[in-house]
Amino acid sequence: MESTELLSIGEFARRSRLSPRALRLYDGQGILVPAEVDDDTGYRRYRESQLTTARLVMLLRRLDMPLSRVAEVLTVSGSQAADLVGRYWDEVERRAASQRELARYVQAQFSGDQRVPGFAEPRLRHVAEQTFITEKRHATIGEFAAVTDDSANRLMTVARRHAVPAGNVVFLYHGEITEDSDGPVEFCLPVDPAAALRAGLTTRAEPAHDEWYLRLTRAQAEYPQILTAYDAVFRRAAERGDRWTGPPREVYLGYFPDAAPDEEICDVALPIS
Repeated sequence: MESTELLSIGEFARRSRLSPRALRLYDGQGILVPAEVDDDTGYRRYRESQLTTARLVMLLRRLDMPLSRVAEVLTVSGSQAADLVGRYWDEVERRAASQRELARYVQAQFSGDQRVPGFAEPRLRHVAEQTFITEKRHATIGEFAAVTDDSANRLMTVARRHAVPAGNVVFLYHGEITEDSDGPVEFCLPVDPAAALRAGLTTRAEPAHDEWYLRLTRAQAEYPQILTAYDAVFRRAAERGDRWTGPPREVYLGYFPDAAPDEEICDVALPIS
């Protein structure tokens, strides 16, 4: 049977490997609440059974998990808690992979290197004429993820309703997207032209063209390191004397938020003649 003996905060701190200061913080956050607090002295006492929770808190903090996420993990059952920890660690790995590519990008800016390790050379391809349903939006870089999800989901919903999707989502940049500039960007979804006509959808055709493109992993496609890819395709076009004939663009091969850091997810492309 479980012992009813209460441990002083000093003893509990020693056995849990958490400092008294940390225990007071976790009490204040509702993460590890003492079994008893003396009304007069404020002295905290803990049950021995709380050591298991205390050690879990220590391990989660060793993962640099924020206290709000620790509290969330501790409020659910074992399998749900395991899923939350796994989801958190996936986010950590994606962030680390993105920061690794960002560090390479920053190093290149300081060193003046035109190529960044990990990026391939641009390649040339021919793109057949496409028919798009489109939506043009304004957004700064801070607003961009939410606007992207909103527009891409709306286009895909319309296309599926009429059974007309025929390709990957394309972002056409008619202006800069930065902290201070809001584009615009045109979200485009290729559709079957005959089916779209029968459905009465408003479409526009993009002529066939050649383009320089560079395929990126999710980590490489994060902002601002994706700018390296744009530099590369523009540089290759200039080296070959090609004329830029359309807005630079990103062609997505899948759903970006679900992609693993090393998964190829995006083509950065520049139409030329």
